[in-house]
Amino acid sequence: MLSPSVLTTLLILLVGLALARLSAGRLARWAVPAIVVELLIGFGLGNSVLPFDAIKPLSGLTELGVLALFFQVGLEVRGDLLLSRRGTILRLVALSCLAPLLGYWPLTLGFGMAPATALLCLACVAATGTGVTLQLLAQRGAMHTPSGRLLVGVSVLDDLPAIGLLSLSVALGGSNWSRGPGWPGMLLGLGAAAASLVLANLWRQRGGPAPNSPLTVLLLLIGSAWVGEASGLTSLLGALWGGVLFNRLNPESDQLAGLLPMLSGVFLPLYFISVGMRIQVSTLLDSQAWGLALLLLALAVVSKLLCGFGVSANDRRAGIDRWQVIYGLMPRGLPGLVFASTALAAGVINGVQFSSLVLMVSCTSVLGLLLLERRLQTQPRTPGPGAGAGLAGVEDSSQICADQPAESKPKAGAAGVAAGL
Repeated sequence: MLSPSVLTTLLILLVGLALARLSAGRLARWAVPAIVVELLIGFGLGNSVLPFDAIKPLSGLTELGVLALFFQVGLEVRGDLLLSRRGTILRLVALSCLAPLLGYWPLTLGFGMAPATALLCLACVAATGTGVTLQLLAQRGAMHTPSGRLLVGVSVLDDLPAIGLLSLSVALGGSNWSRGPGWPGMLLGLGAAAASLVLANLWRQRGGPAPNSPLTVLLLLIGSAWVGEASGLTSLLGALWGGVLFNRLNPESDQLAGLLPMLSGVFLPLYFISVGMRIQVSTLLDSQAWGLALLLLALAVVSKLLCGFGVSANDRRAGIDRWQVIYGLMPRGLPGLVFASTALAAGVINGVQFSSLVLMVSCTSVLGLLLLERRLQTQPRTPGPGAGAGLAGVEDSSQICADQPAESKPKAGAAGVAAGL
C-alpha cells in the first residue's frame, strides 16, 4: 500500500480536526472535553485510512504546540507565584505528587512492571490537566471564586514534579538511553541550565537588549527543547526552562500575545489526534489493557481525593470549597497524554500500556468535569477579591477560552496561559 503524500496527509488531518470541532460543541453539554473527541477521531483515522506511520514526517510540527505550551508554563514560574495562599498551594502540590506513589508496588508486583515503567505510569497519574477545568469554571463564571483562583495557582506548579518523574523514567528505561548521553548528559544539561540562568541575569544587569522578536522566541523555544532532548532531560523540560529564561531576559514582554497561543491553538488539536492514531485496536482487545486502566483509574481518583486534606479549615472559612478543588484536579488532560506519548517513543512502555494510560486520562477528564459541574450547580458563587489569574498548569489554549464571553476570560500573564494546560 502506497503511503499518502504530505498534502493528502495534511488534508485528512484537517478534515478530522474539523469533525472534532463540530462534534465537541454538541458533546460539551455532557461534559465531554474536546480533547477526548480529538482522541476518538484520531483513533478512527489511525485504524482506517491514515496509519500513524504516515504522519511521522509531520510529528515534529504537531509537537510544536506542546513545546509552546510548556514554554508558556516556564514563563509563569516567577518569584511572586506563591504570594497568595502559599501553604495551601504547596500542600496540594506535595499531596498530588506523593499520593500516586502508593501505586508503585501494585504496578511492579501485580503487573510485573519494570521500575521505569511503573514510574512513568505514576507520572501520568500525578499529572494534572487543569485546562479543561479552568474552561468549565470560566464558562460558569466561577473562575474568580476563591476555589477557582486556588486552582489557577496550583496548576502552575502541579506538573513540575511529574515532569521530574517522566525524566527519571526515560533515563532508567528508555531504549535509546544506552546509545544516548546517559547520566553524564543529564548532568551536562543541568549544568547548562544553571549556566544559562547566570548568563541571563548578567545580561539584564549589564543592560543588554531584551529579546522580543518572534524569531528570537522560536530560537529560544526550539533551542532549549533540543538541549533538553539531547541531554536526556526530555524536550518538555527543556522548553519549560526556555520559558523561564525568556521571562528573566524580558519579564515585561507583550510580544508573545499572539505567537504562542497561535502555535498552541493550531498544533495542539493535531497533536491530540496524532495521539489517538497511536492506539491500535489490537491493544484494546488485550484484557491486560483494561485491567491496568482500571487500576490506574482507581489510583488517579484516590490520589486526588487525598489532595482534599490539603485544604485546611482556614481555607474553607475563606470560601474555598474542598470538593471543587478535588474535582478540578482530577482531569489528567494534556500532561498525561504528553507523558505517555513521550514514554512510548522512548521505549519505556509498550502499546498495551499506552492504551491503558490514554483510557485513564480520558476517563478522569470526563469524570472530573461531570463531578465539578454538579458541584458548581449546588454551590453558591463566592467571588474573591481581585480577578487576576495566572497560568493554567500544562491544556489546549484554543479550547479553553473558546466560546467564552470576553468579560469571563481569565487575564493571564504570558499571553493568556491561564487558558492553557
